[in-house]
Amino acid sequence: MSDQIKHECGIALIHLKKPLAYYKKKYGSALYGLNKMYLLMEKQHNRGQDGAGFASIKYDMQPGQRYISRVRSNKAQPIQHIFQKINVRIQEALDEAPQLLEKPDALKQAVPYVGEVMLGHVRYGTFGKNSLESVHPFLRQNNWMHRNLIVAGNFNMTNVHELFQNLVDLGQHPKAQADTVTVMEKIGHFLDDAVAKIYKKLKKEGFDKATASPQIAARLKIHKILKKAAKNWDGGYAMAGLLGHGDSFVLRDPAGIRPTYYYDDDEVMVVASERPAIQTVFNIPFEAIQELPPGNAIITKKQGGTTIREIIAPLPKKACSFERIYFSRGSDAAIYNERKKLGELLFPSVLEGINNDLVNSVFSFIPNTAETSFYGMISAAQIHVKKLLAQALTATERPNAAEVEQLLLLKPRIEKIAIKDAKLRTFITEDASRDDLVAHVYDITYGVVKPTDNLVIIDDSIVRGTTLKKSILKMLDRLSPKKIIVVSSAPQIRYPDCYGIDMANLHDFIAFQAALALHKDQGDLQPLLDTIYAACKESLNLPLEAVTNCVKALYAPFTDAMISDKIATLLKNDIKSELQIIFQPIANLHQACPDNLGDWYFSGDYPTPGGNRMVNRAFMNFYEGKKGRAY
Repeated sequence: MSDQIKHECGIALIHLKKPLAYYKKKYGSALYGLNKMYLLMEKQHNRGQDGAGFASIKYDMQPGQRYISRVRSNKAQPIQHIFQKINVRIQEALDEAPQLLEKPDALKQAVPYVGEVMLGHVRYGTFGKNSLESVHPFLRQNNWMHRNLIVAGNFNMTNVHELFQNLVDLGQHPKAQADTVTVMEKIGHFLDDAVAKIYKKLKKEGFDKATASPQIAARLKIHKILKKAAKNWDGGYAMAGLLGHGDSFVLRDPAGIRPTYYYDDDEVMVVASERPAIQTVFNIPFEAIQELPPGNAIITKKQGGTTIREIIAPLPKKACSFERIYFSRGSDAAIYNERKKLGELLFPSVLEGINNDLVNSVFSFIPNTAETSFYGMISAAQIHVKKLLAQALTATERPNAAEVEQLLLLKPRIEKIAIKDAKLRTFITEDASRDDLVAHVYDITYGVVKPTDNLVIIDDSIVRGTTLKKSILKMLDRLSPKKIIVVSSAPQIRYPDCYGIDMANLHDFIAFQAALALHKDQGDLQPLLDTIYAACKESLNLPLEAVTNCVKALYAPFTDAMISDKIATLLKNDIKSELQIIFQPIANLHQACPDNLGDWYFSGDYPTPGGNRMVNRAFMNFYEGKKGRAY
């Protein structure tokens, strides 16, 4: 993605089902769980580099002994920073008593962080300050063991204000109007309520406060707590939590927007945001890792029993397609093939763009994450050449030898055109100087493109177009090709996201700017903006379920091709080469990624009612000149 956007966080949960001595005997280390957690988090560091956090629960500690540990960091390399802190504490204990390494139970009692249940998180700050206080996991403390709650998630809620007010109506006084705090307090409220009700029953059965505690932990029904807490949530989420006595859970939103994968056997239950992270770290086959169904929670009790319970009635599945296009690592077997398919499906449009002239066309990709789609596009080009050869051989009884020889020599010209050097950071604030520096973010390969060539470059997606305009196109133009074709493996990004991706402002999108420009050309821009604004404002008074996406009216008069052509005009600036921008059709996206049909940023079809309200507020912010987030 040439225009970097920050995106979803990543979660990792490990629940060890055996005593630490078991892992010491079988795997050679009582630190088995910690080591696996470090790897799980590192394998998902692509999901968040703004911060990282880790928390653990120790089983069966005596009163007065610490059983919850948490460490967080917002340093430049946060995962390494938190595990460096953990390793220091472990090494200090081992320096004093080396024999601890051979005594797992003693090691657990002597050293923080060594426990049976662990929760890790990597964070991208999509909103707010990147302060240490914003880094997950969050901790809700209580002297009653089972009322301690640790929460971390990959999520954004669209109705934070309503959820906050719900807590106030319950008599609480939340310390912040943030979705993480609000969600944790909501779960915590019903956890407290469940504990109180169980204790009341136990008291009637003759238990006193001291003997009731383990009974409460055993009788807690986490799925009932989650059903009550999540009743009014609107958003995309994979919410993970630990209870102080050792139970754990991960809840996925009912539309399946945010990804959640798990693996469960008699030794361990593990959950992560990406399948290959689990597959690589635990060395298990692709088929052994399952996707958590939308609206369901995977719950593991301290005793080791794992169940999957429906918490919220599932909606039509709208898993985020950007996960497949860009965000998730491409080492997942399914994602790799889907990205290749995205490139393959674009080739007919590319062939039309180069006027069927493969001889005078050079193919490349920017940035490196677009490489897999590039392979798909080239594979389609190779198949096209084979079809041409087959046609030449079968068209007549005596094929033209010269034509056949030319086709045998024909192949797509593949070159490494652009190499990203380093992201430039400059103290210069004057716009002209900054733009000149930004134009040199990439190094360029000279001598491989002729003035008669088409230069085809595939990208993951085009969001704002800023890097294209200020850097990439200027760089490509220095090669003096006849025509530059920039191909996006994603469709046109027209609408903001509210479920965890940092795309909140409509006016940032080059597709939105193109639509405005087209209406301006027609002379109807201001009347239309006034009409849409009035409709958006009126929608604020409607019941949430009745709200529709009023912003679709902006794009309705124009075809995808008209928007694409106008984008090319806006980005062309002063480059000399002819410029064409080709976007993936939404239908092709669904064909390539049939299990991830969430496409609201392209289509405007939001999977939850809060999405429609958010996009209308985002338009109102644009109209009123406000830069704030719309949810």
